[in-house]
Amino acid sequence: MRRAFKALAATLALSVSPLALSLSPLAVAQAQGTEAPATLVADTVFIDAEGRLTAAGSVEVFHGSARMTAGSLVYDPTTERLQIEGPITLVENGGATILLASAAELSADLTDGILTGARIVLDRQLQIAAAEISRVSGRYNRATRVRASSCEVCASNPIPLWEIRASRVVHDEVGQQLYFDNAQFRVVGVPVFWFPMLRMPDPTLDRSPGFLIPSIRTTTGLGTGIKLPYFIPIGDSRDLTVIPYVSTSATRTVELRYRQAFRTGSIEMNGAVSRDDLEDGTRAYLYGTGSFALPQGYRLNFGLETVSDEAYPSDYGLDNKDRLETGVEITRTRRNEYIIGRVVNYRSLRDSEDNSTLPTLISDVTWHRRFAPALIGGEGGLRFQTHSHRRWSDEETDANGDGVVDGRDVARASIRADWRRNWVMDNGMLFAGLTEITADIYRISQDPAYDRNVTRVIPAAAVELRWPFMRAGTAGGASWVVEPVVQVGWSPESAADDVVPNEDSVLVEFDEGNLFSLDRFPGADAHEAGLRANLGFSVTRQASDGSSLGLTLGRVVRPENLGQFNTSSGLDGATSDWLLATQYAGAGGLTVTNRAIFDDDLDLSREELRLSWRTDSYGIGSSYIWLEEDLAEARTVPTSEWTLDADWAITDAWAAALETRYDFEAERAARAGLGLQYATECVTFDLSLSRRFTSSTSVRPTTDIDLSVVLNGFGSGNRAVAARRSCGG
Repeated sequence: MRRAFKALAATLALSVSPLALSLSPLAVAQAQGTEAPATLVADTVFIDAEGRLTAAGSVEVFHGSARMTAGSLVYDPTTERLQIEGPITLVENGGATILLASAAELSADLTDGILTGARIVLDRQLQIAAAEISRVSGRYNRATRVRASSCEVCASNPIPLWEIRASRVVHDEVGQQLYFDNAQFRVVGVPVFWFPMLRMPDPTLDRSPGFLIPSIRTTTGLGTGIKLPYFIPIGDSRDLTVIPYVSTSATRTVELRYRQAFRTGSIEMNGAVSRDDLEDGTRAYLYGTGSFALPQGYRLNFGLETVSDEAYPSDYGLDNKDRLETGVEITRTRRNEYIIGRVVNYRSLRDSEDNSTLPTLISDVTWHRRFAPALIGGEGGLRFQTHSHRRWSDEETDANGDGVVDGRDVARASIRADWRRNWVMDNGMLFAGLTEITADIYRISQDPAYDRNVTRVIPAAAVELRWPFMRAGTAGGASWVVEPVVQVGWSPESAADDVVPNEDSVLVEFDEGNLFSLDRFPGADAHEAGLRANLGFSVTRQASDGSSLGLTLGRVVRPENLGQFNTSSGLDGATSDWLLATQYAGAGGLTVTNRAIFDDDLDLSREELRLSWRTDSYGIGSSYIWLEEDLAEARTVPTSEWTLDADWAITDAWAAALETRYDFEAERAARAGLGLQYATECVTFDLSLSRRFTSSTSVRPTTDIDLSVVLNGFGSGNRAVAARRSCGG
């Protein structure tokens, strides 16, 4: 740029009098040299008798990605220096670095010099105000008598929420680092910490070694402790975070997080090793995930979850899981095809479950394809599936006569073909025919109640008639759709024979999604049998204001009860219970969802209700569920639980959240939590309080308090989550 300014001055000198050049109201000069062109725009440009170039009035200088505006500018070709009067604004790196000053003396390429009454604004967040800033080699900005903060400072409130005062700061634009000398950290003007030297990343930096924001955690079992993460980048594609955690209960924990990105995927591993006074010996956990793209549209995913003891996740606030899952899968999803193969190992943390008698090792392969048959029309499907599960126990099931499933292992291969076609009749009725056939081969081990090898073939077919009625809404009115549906289905009664153990279809839900299904069992071990009629109708109302109402009512009728379903499912008996499902979505943010299953006497076997209300500033939701007791589903008492969750944006900066779950049968709360956040352009403050009331031999009731304070403006990971405040607001 220095040569560009010299060429600019020479060009003007050859074309005008050496005394003055005045181009009003706009003068533009541009010079091309061996460097990128420099462009000067000003209201007035002239050259004096000594060859000095002077520009005044709305001065703008463009060079590469740098742009400078000023009140006036004087370029002396003999010294190759620029004398600039403000207000001065120098924008670099696409706006990531902005320098503001009242006056400056700079080299012609703007890389060296001194700015007085200056400020540096980094990534439009962190501001560094200084008495003087020196630019060195276009890389370093050296500031003296510095105040640094990302908080908005107004005349009415000149003291920021936090600031760092230092005798000197060096900003390395290439290294994206800030180096403070004799730094004093202040909160609301009060000195809190002093550091002889301090290094921090600037807001444009994504990855840099160093300490991250600490957090404080207080729990009933571990007491009050602090976590101090240290981040270690390992090249461009890997990093390691080491998190020491110490607390007043003598816990000594080191948490580790390792991440690595590959050309086709990524992995992340999280783990910890602990010693505390809650359990004897060393405690630990390791969780991991990974995902990779494979050729021909396939994807490889894996997950790892393991802990040293059942209480570790709850003691250290990992999650609320009571079953851990470790496995690997390969999948591919296309428009008409789905393929998945997986191997999974489960580990239960529940006191009531014995992992040696649970089917913990599971493998599945599924290929499913949809197609349009050319000869018969409609839509067809073909699915091939293999499944196996293994228990680690070597004892035969019911070997002791206690009726307990001990070591039964099962392997299965299945193939299913299905077809459906719709016909629209002249009177608007929709007639449909559907059929499917399933063939299974089972191999059953360590259970004398079943044959070792079992083969079965189960066909099913149904016809369906729908007659939708619609009334279009007038101007400002609502539109209605009423649709009665009758479906008659059949499959042989032999499908109800207990020839294989039912392990994947024990829990059956009766809802609007399977009211008109050939088979309401969720898995492959059980199939719905016999002749049945699925009866129901739906009503939909769509209002002009955007609100909608949907209602579905139906039941299942059979000639006889084959005893396939549990009482709590609502499907037992020759005539099922009534299903009533309702959904309402209001234009004002209110939504209501309800599903009830009840008999002719209006006695409920299942009730699920969800209400929520969402506005721009707050949201509240509440759910209630009631299930009758059912020994077949290992539920000895009814389930009656109520949950509440709410959030409230109190102001632009303050927000609160609340959640709780109450067990009416136990007559106590199961869980409760409260969160409070203060977020501005300069700080994010998070406080959360949670209480788990449930207990068992391995899980203790506990109260957790977590506190974190993030100073926004240091590092790209600490960007402000709230809008910058205005001094006028």
